[in-house]
Order: sequence, then C-alpha cells, then structure tokens
Amino acid sequence: MRHMLRAAALLLIALTGRAAQAEVTRLEIADRQAYGSFRAGAYVRLEGRVTGRLAPDEPGIPDLARAVRDAQGKVTYSARVILFIPADPTAGNGALLVDVPNRGNAYANALYNSPRSLPMASGNTEPGTGFLEDRGYAVAEVYWELGRGADLPSFTDADGRQRFVEGVGFAIVRDTADFLAHAAADAGGTPNPLAGTISRTIATGKSQDGRFLKTFLLQGFNVAQGRRVFDGMHVFVSGAGLLPILQSGTGPHSSGDKTPNFADPDFPGVNDGPLTIGEIVARVEARGEVPPKMMLLNATVDYASLRASLGRTGAHGTIDLPLPSTVRMYDVAGASHVTVIKAPACQSAPGRLDWAPVARATLQRLDGWVVRNAAPPATRLMPLQPAPDDPTVLQAPKALPEAIVQVPQRDADGNPIGGVRLPDIAVPLGVHGGQNAPLTTFTCSLVGTYRPFPRTPDEAKGGRPSLAERYKDQQDYVNRVGIAARTLEADGFLLPEDVAVILNAAAENRIFASHTEAGPPR
Repeated sequence: MRHMLRAAALLLIALTGRAAQAEVTRLEIADRQAYGSFRAGAYVRLEGRVTGRLAPDEPGIPDLARAVRDAQGKVTYSARVILFIPADPTAGNGALLVDVPNRGNAYANALYNSPRSLPMASGNTEPGTGFLEDRGYAVAEVYWELGRGADLPSFTDADGRQRFVEGVGFAIVRDTADFLAHAAADAGGTPNPLAGTISRTIATGKSQDGRFLKTFLLQGFNVAQGRRVFDGMHVFVSGAGLLPILQSGTGPHSSGDKTPNFADPDFPGVNDGPLTIGEIVARVEARGEVPPKMMLLNATVDYASLRASLGRTGAHGTIDLPLPSTVRMYDVAGASHVTVIKAPACQSAPGRLDWAPVARATLQRLDGWVVRNAAPPATRLMPLQPAPDDPTVLQAPKALPEAIVQVPQRDADGNPIGGVRLPDIAVPLGVHGGQNAPLTTFTCSLVGTYRPFPRTPDEAKGGRPSLAERYKDQQDYVNRVGIAARTLEADGFLLPEDVAVILNAAAENRIFASHTEAGPPR
C-alpha cells in the first residue's frame, strides 16, 4: 500500500510540476476595437502579445535547457494574441474557444462563421455569420509558430548556427489558455479581460493545427498547474498525422510547415506514429491524465491526399480500431480539405461543398458534452476500400510497409457512401469530392472537384441520369432537400438556422429553369 501511495504521489508531482514554473507574466493589449453587436451583446476585438517564462529544466521540450535565459534564470517567449470577447465579459456563455492558427492564419471564423454564399478563407477575422458571437463564445487566437507571430527562445549550436526551440510553441498555447481561463491578472497587475467568466475551455485546429493539438495532447501539454487545460478539442482534417516541432530548427519558419504529399510521399515526422487517436488517448490515460472530450472531422479528399484512413486503422491492415469513449469521429461525405471559390492552378473546378454548418453543429454538441455530459452524435464514418493501384491516392510511406491506405467507397454516381451526408450529397446535383490535378501542386491535392450532372437526357447522352430524370421539378427537389436537412438536424449535425439557409438556397436555385435562364447546376 505504501508503494502505491508513493507512486501516486510521484505521478501527481510529475503532472503538477511540469508547468508549475511556467506562466504568462505579461499581457499587453495594444489595440481595442468594437467588433459588432450580436445576440449575446456587443463584442470587442483585442490584439496584443503575451510574454511568458519557462523553467529551463521543464521536461518534454528538447533543447530548452540550451536556450538563452533571463536574469532570473528563466527561458522567455512572447506571442501574438487576438481576442474576440463580449464587451461585458459576463454576457458570454462561459466557454473559451482557443484557435491554433495555421501558418500564421487565424481559422476560427473560417471554420464556424463562414456563410454559404461566400466561404471565408483562412486568416479572415471578419464576423461573417456571427455564429460564435451570437452563441456567446469568447475566442482566442494564440499564435505559436516560428516566424508567424511567436518569438521563440534560441541557442547557438556547435556549428555556430542559431536554432529555435520550436517545442515552446506547445507551452505558449498551454500557458496562454490557462491564463485566460483562470488568472485574475498578470504579474504586473494587468487584468485578465476574461477573469472570472470562463467555466470551460475548448481547443480548435484545422489541418496542420489539428495535428498540433493531437501532438500537444500526446506529449503531455494538456496539464498546467495541476489541472486540465482543454476540456474539449475540435479537430478538423488532421489526417493520420502529428506535428514534428519537438526539434530545434534554423528558421525562418516552422519545422511543421511541410507534410507528406504527392511530390514528397516519404517526408518524415508526420506519419511516424502513433497514427490513431485511440493510441494517443491510451498514452494520456497511462500518465494519469483525464483526456478531453474530442471530436475529429475528416473530409473525403483527406482519404486520398492525406492518408486519413490510417487514423482509423493504424499502421496495419484495414480494420478500424476502437475509439475511446471520450472521442467521436465524423466523416463529411464529399467535402474538400479546403473550400475555395477558384483554383486557377488546378485542372478542374474546385469542390464546393459547404460544410461549415457541420462545424457549427458539432461545436455546439461538443460544448454540451463538456458542460452537461449530453450525449453527442454517434461516430459516423464512410466505408472504405483499398486502392493500391490508384495514382490519385497518396499511398503509405516506405517507413510503414504494412500500412494500407484506403479511400471511401462510392455510389453509381461517384459520390461517397456513408458519413455525414449534407443535402448536397443526399440530394445531389453533381459529384463531390473527387481528386483534382495536378496532384503534385499541393493546393490542387486539397481542393477536390465538383462535377455537375447534365440537365436533360439529351445532355446526358446515356451517361449518368440527368437532373430531369432524377427530380420531377423544382418543388420535388426542394422537398427532398428539406427531408435530408431536417434528418441531419434531428441527428445533431445541423442547427435550425442552417436548415433554413439550406432550404432557401434550394428554393432559389435555378437548376430547373430554361437553358436561357439557368446558370450551371450548384
């Protein structure tokens, strides 16, 4: 019994001690602007920097002990932060949403506030639909990346080169999130603008930064001052990858900039493993930590271009491994990794499936899961199949000889089967989620394609059925869209306001107008 108690005590020391000497020492707000009025009230946009310090012997950050120290013997950093918060902080819903920018681009608004009529690009911080603000979220953009908003500690190596301790990026996100959620003020007395108003913290990250969050969790950064940092994580299109920044690069940008692709399929550090979220959570629990509630969303294109299937099966075979009880995974059928209006470098028109509504709905369900333990929608995935001879599929790297990359099965039209099926897929006007070209152009490997169905049997010429053969008329199409949308709402994948937008778009679509009136099928 004595040995068990000693082991438990040592574990507690390890968990609390890791960041016990890490803290944000200064919050400097350089700019404050009105951001707009929303259902939750007026919002403000605050921009500034955080400064923090770390004990040089903190475990888990390679080369930290070699970095330059301040007069107190600590290693310091500073980083850009942008806050979108209620002007009256008590008017919020109590949730702090921490977005991890992607290559210096804020992503929260593009994920959650993007309108159907004009998708928002990464880096856009305009309110868009105002979804996050209407719902009362406090949003923090915390910049962590070398050369893109974060000043990281450095040292001089044996060859006289300056190297940056990139693993400090994880500590920046950890300590800033913990400060905003729990601190009253910084060391100099500057008040935390969210002091006393935050009851839970959710992290969000897309692509590179979904991989950041999985690595953050794997490496033990989700603990600060003996408490969990993120109660929930909303991870988008991260494939089966991690982020290789636990090394000291020479800059000017992050070592996590690159990823395996069709031009460099064996790029190391991303698909080295562990590949599945189950493996990651198992390591978290083995350390005695309580894992966050997590939702991971995949796009159809990720399976062909980013080896997303390995995030389900691991490095062996074709069978999905069990998910932990704290994790849900959703495939958005027909979705592209990124949604863009135009892709001039690519051979075909890019994918156009608007899946921001699924992001909004699942964030609400994740928050309810965190706050009330309200059951979220069950995992919903697309059935897969191997495609070893398909040149449009990024096959497994040489380092994983037993891994089998799989892609979604498709119906007779070419649309993927299963997954979360937005009305664009359930009541299709064309084929979504194909591969674009050239695949060696990285952007083209991510944007997917959309190919409209022919309007009439004459246009079909014996190929796929035309729209006239699929739908009796405009009203028939609108009715079917309504059924599909309301089913998704009942299942927890659409919010009522997005159902209304989708129905309105279907009613206004001119696909059944005469050739002189109609534009291309949407």
